Amino acid sequence: MKIVGLSGSVVGSKTRTAMNYTIEKFKENYPEEDILLLDLADYDVQISDGRNYLDYTGDTGYVAKELMGADVIIIGTPIFQASIPGALKNIFDLLPVQAFQDKVVSIIVTAGSTKHFLTVEQHLKPILGYMKATIVQTYVFIEEKDFYQKEITNVDVQFRIERLVEDTIDVTHAFQKIREEKDDKYDF
Repeated sequence: MKIVGLSGSVVGSKTRTAMNYTIEKFKENYPEEDILLLDLADYDVQISDGRNYLDYTGDTGYVAKELMGADVIIIGTPIFQASIPGALKNIFDLLPVQAFQDKVVSIIVTAGSTKHFLTVEQHLKPILGYMKATIVQTYVFIEEKDFYQKEITNVDVQFRIERLVEDTIDVTHAFQKIREEKDDKYDF
């Protein structure tokens, strides 16, 4: 199984810190899996111009192809101006409409305050649903006060991330079993 974490911002450190912790937990609990973290701050991704993702080269092509090849995607996003960052939206724009079909997607959000708690419900989940993702319904929302010196200091947040890792794998296994049963049922 290929698991890809996507840190969806080109600025700041909190989302990257949360994604590092999350990927570390995936690696600790599932060392046999192929696990990768893509931090958009590390790549020079072009603005989507509507062409097929396979036609992009360099960093843009690499990031798009890694996401398309994933079975599981963990999206980490900060909230800027009550929405997801443009860099993350651009990634979605690079991919085909059904890019996340047969993929399980979970979400980690960092924000300055609880005022932005529903941004995931209003902005991110509709995009992921449109792109046919199987979304892990619970997500981890982390406030600025939960970090200190690029570390997550709130043990409840750590627990919720660890639980999200488990839930993501459980949903993935359940989804795989449903697909296998469906394939067996319609195998002629």
